[in-house]
Formats: sequence, structure tokens, C-alpha cells
Amino acid sequence: MGETFIRHIELLGYEKRFYPSQHYVYMFLVKWNDLSEKVVYRRFTEIYEFHKALKEMFPIESGDINIENRIIPHLPAPKWFDGQRSTENRQGTLAEYCYTLVNLPHKISRCLHVVNFFKVRHDDMNPVTDSQTKKPEVFLLPKDSKKNLTDITGPIILQTYRAIADYEKSSTSEMALKAGDMVDVVEKSENGWWFCQLKNKRGWVPAAYLEPMDGPDESEEQEPNYAGEAYVVQKSYIAVEEDELTLKEGDTIEVIHKLLDGWWVIRKDEATGYYPSMYLQKAGEVNTSVKSELRNRGAPPRRSTIRNVKSIHKQGRKQISQETYRRNSKKYIQNQRKMQGNSHNKANVIIEKNEPEDNKPKAQPAVPPRPSKDLILNRCTESTRRKIL
Repeated sequence: MGETFIRHIELLGYEKRFYPSQHYVYMFLVKWNDLSEKVVYRRFTEIYEFHKALKEMFPIESGDINIENRIIPHLPAPKWFDGQRSTENRQGTLAEYCYTLVNLPHKISRCLHVVNFFKVRHDDMNPVTDSQTKKPEVFLLPKDSKKNLTDITGPIILQTYRAIADYEKSSTSEMALKAGDMVDVVEKSENGWWFCQLKNKRGWVPAAYLEPMDGPDESEEQEPNYAGEAYVVQKSYIAVEEDELTLKEGDTIEVIHKLLDGWWVIRKDEATGYYPSMYLQKAGEVNTSVKSELRNRGAPPRRSTIRNVKSIHKQGRKQISQETYRRNSKKYIQNQRKMQGNSHNKANVIIEKNEPEDNKPKAQPAVPPRPSKDLILNRCTESTRRKIL
């Protein structure tokens, strides 16, 4: 038999599965050289591990020796807060990645590592399910998008950011920066650590040390949500700055503003303050080994603690004071209570209006006037006429 290799890989969409816990898998149609076609399912974490191993196998083609020789495409790392939105948004990147992968030189595209990863597994044919759990939900990529990859996404273009100050790395997984360095951001994490590359160097960098080229304000940064999202503290932290909160493991809090530098504004009873997002977990969410490992790292530095900042923008980032957070939180809670009170009062008013009407005596039918003597004599029977004579 001849060599087995893949002719084409097509991303069909993704599935939302609920067993053993909620997760997402991508669906690929793999076309082989023997003209067979198989559908396989892979989690993104599996795909990323496959990608890392492929880079290690081909250090020249992955750009580890010289970035200019890189031909293996980029693939952003998994998010620690993965959800359906990120799964959906990543489809274009994955489609482009698979297209580029299959068209790489044969020593890469037809190597055993690639072939074995996309071979059909037992769970591709018989996925693990539970009769008591909801069936998977399937989300297919639109047909028009499959005809032309440029409709999904163009080449993978990484965002370029500028370092606003010198940064000395504190671990081998981080990358040192000098003020003015231009880095490409491969992955943005909500914990405030971003994975960047600078020429042939790669590593984690605090988001607080980076600024976009077009302006000081991040368009990706969410607006405050004063309704709040329930989170549970997974790691205790003692406040260092006045606008931070001290909390212990197990505390339940509400997140009201998620900031890109990994320091979120939270509400605990009537108090608000900053807290490292990497030490928080959404209420009801299942803990994972990745998140557990993440919380063993230190929190990233805050923007307000960086000295000798040299920004290229005349106008600084817009900042909200803790007093504003507290005032708006209090105002929101008061409005909610007021609305609840009004709805309760309206219900009472309706009852009060209805009660008197229910107690009123029912109207009696009107009694017709007694007919005249002449009318009785002319129209009534003989027995009735006798009674008035």
C-alpha cells in the first residue's frame, strides 16, 4: 500500500455538548488520498496541543530559529474563559489554519503527527453520551463561507501593541520589554497576561504595559455592568492599594466591570474595589486543572502602579473612580428596589379598586309602570277585566 495522506480538511462547524460537562468540539470533514471522507471531532485544547508539538518537530519552519523562515501558521492559545462566543469566533482562524496546514511541504503536511491526529477515533464514531443529558447542539458553518475562505477571514493578522515602560520578566514563561518595543499579540487572556512575540522571542506580558497604536482607550473593554455577575473567590488576596479589596477564599462577590489588565472591579455588599480576575471563578462553573494552575501564578501588575510610563498618546486612558462605581452601584440597587416596590404597590391598588366593586349590591331590574284602566279593559282577558270592575 502507498503512503496515506490528507488531501483536504474542511471545517463544518461545532457542537455544544453537555456530557460529562458542557464543552465544545469542532467538526472537520477530512478527505484522504484514497478518496474516503471522514468526519472527526476535536476540542480546541487538543488542536492547540497538536499545534505546539508540530512546532517542536519543525523548529525552522515554526520560526523558532529565525522568525523569517516561519511557514507553519499561527494559532492563538486557548482562552481560560472559553465559551460559545469564542468558539464561534475562532472558526475562521481554524478554517484558515487547516487550509494552510494541508498545503505545507509534504514533510510537514504528510507527517505521521498530522495524519494520526486527524484519523477517525472510536469516540468520533460513538461519542460518549448520557441518556439523562441533553443531546448535543450542532452549529454549522454557513455554506457561503465554505466556498471562499476569505469570506470567513483573511490571513491571520496579529494586533501590534507598543510597550509603555520597561518590564523585567519574573519567570521563564514571560518576556522582558523595553519602552517603545512593538510586539504582536498572539493571545489576549482575561486574567491580564497576554502572550506576545517580538522578533524571535515569545512569552507572557502584562497587558498593563501595552497600549494600542490608534488610541489609549480599548474598544474591546466592556462597559460596567452594575447589575453584577456572581463570582466565587478561589484564592485569597490582601489589598495593597487603597482602591483594592481584601477577600478570602470562598467569598461570593459580584463583578461589575471587567478590565483588560486583569484587575476587575467587584462589589462585596456595599463596598467596591479592584481584585485580580485570575483568582475568581464564575458561580456554578466547574473548576479545571488549567485554572488551578493559573491561580498559582502571581497577579499581573496594575496600570496605576507602573512608573516612568511613556505613552505616544496625548490623552490618557479614561478611568472611573471608585466613588463613581459605588455611587452607580448604590443608585442601581435603589432603582431596582424602587421598581419592585412600585410593582407591589400597583398590585395592591388594583385589589383595592376591585374590592369595593365586588362588595357593591347588584343592580335590581327596573319595575315597569302599572298599565292604565282603559288599557286593561281593551287588551286583557275577561278574568283580568273583572278584577278592576
